[in-house]
Amino acid sequence: MPRTMSVSDSILIRAAPRAVYAELSDPTAMGRWSPENKGANVLGEQRGAHVGMVFEGRNERGSFRWTTKCTVTAADPGERFAFRVHAIGARRPFLPGAIALWEYRFEDVDGSTRVTETWTDNRRSWPDFLANAFDRVATRGHTFAEFQRGNIRTTLERLKAALEREDPEKDGGVQDGPPLG
Repeated sequence: MPRTMSVSDSILIRAAPRAVYAELSDPTAMGRWSPENKGANVLGEQRGAHVGMVFEGRNERGSFRWTTKCTVTAADPGERFAFRVHAIGARRPFLPGAIALWEYRFEDVDGSTRVTETWTDNRRSWPDFLANAFDRVATRGHTFAEFQRGNIRTTLERLKAALEREDPEKDGGVQDGPPLG
């Protein structure tokens, strides 16, 4: 069975696109929303999202813990943030290889922001049968596409709840009122 190579989902958040981008483009903060990511360490001197920025993400699923090495591929404030995952390991990301691409797009919708999160399986050299077998062991019965669909939904819902709870003066655009979307 051919595998699904990409999944995405969107949510509407009552905040300006640049405010939402500012939160999602900080890999050290992703652990606030993601069900698996526990934060990251940015490597190098330059801070703030920029193309070429490298970070190591700390992740966990149940008792399993791992670290990934990622490089930012797009950093367009208020529009797009993306990175590729290209190494993995238990404590240090020592095993190189194409793993995944993550992308966040931000669209102004009547004063709110539609955030679209996309995961793309970058394990193109893996045969489908091998990837599907590995995925079902690693996710306890699911393909990575099915599994990431749930993770994306959880991340977006947590992000929305956090940003719509914030002070409307902070980060230029979070507003009071009932949640949208």
